[in-house]
Amino acid sequence: MPEQPLHRHQRRPALTPLRLLGALLLAVGVAAFAQEQRPLRFAVTESWAMPMMQIVDGQATTGILYDLQMRLAQKVGRTAELLVMPRLRVQRTLVRGEIDVRCYVNPSWLQESHHQYIWSLPFMVQHDLIVGRSAEPDFALEKLSGQRLGTVLGFSYPSLQALFDSARIHREDARTQALALEKLEAGRYRYALSNSLSLAWFNRHRSKAEQLHVLGEISSDLVSCIVRDEPDVPTQALLRALVQMKQDGEFDAILARYR
Repeated sequence: MPEQPLHRHQRRPALTPLRLLGALLLAVGVAAFAQEQRPLRFAVTESWAMPMMQIVDGQATTGILYDLQMRLAQKVGRTAELLVMPRLRVQRTLVRGEIDVRCYVNPSWLQESHHQYIWSLPFMVQHDLIVGRSAEPDFALEKLSGQRLGTVLGFSYPSLQALFDSARIHREDARTQALALEKLEAGRYRYALSNSLSLAWFNRHRSKAEQLHVLGEISSDLVSCIVRDEPDVPTQALLRALVQMKQDGEFDAILARYR
């Protein structure tokens, strides 16, 4: 039955003191619940560089993974706390369950199984490349024998690990991916390793003659996030949000901003 209009002599019930108190208690309860939803703790490896992540004075400020993690937190109604730390400390912090989400990781890169975390579906592929200052059409892995190879401190390169272990190739670690490429550019070594996104970012404002060259690909790895599976983390909501972002093209849009 449609609502009858109020006549002038009718009045809506006034808020009694009891009703007013109930409304105030409800408002306070909602505010308290919101305050109890602590920020989600995301691991940020300090060796990341643009376009993956820009870190200024120990704080993450922009980049592909910055945008991804901020959007993830937003989609589940939480704020994001980006914890910047060395890669080895990230491993220890994960073991202690002090990180809620770690993104951009592959199972072969981890030393522990992290049973308290659930893997998301992969959201992109990382291509690891061998890079040189000049093009070498006849390049082969044998050319790396006895060479110092520019690498990133704490980064894992499973496809080359046997060569590192046998000392046929010698790692020369830089603190970040960008520094590893800068040292190659400066002639500190003949070859370096880089993912394709970082190399493209490094070359983007250099002339053709100044750009570094791709000599070969050593691996192509699917990367995902791992999410802590505990009651204080919206685990399934985060996993669903990642799937939705991929299906809706949100992640492709983030990538496009940094190309």
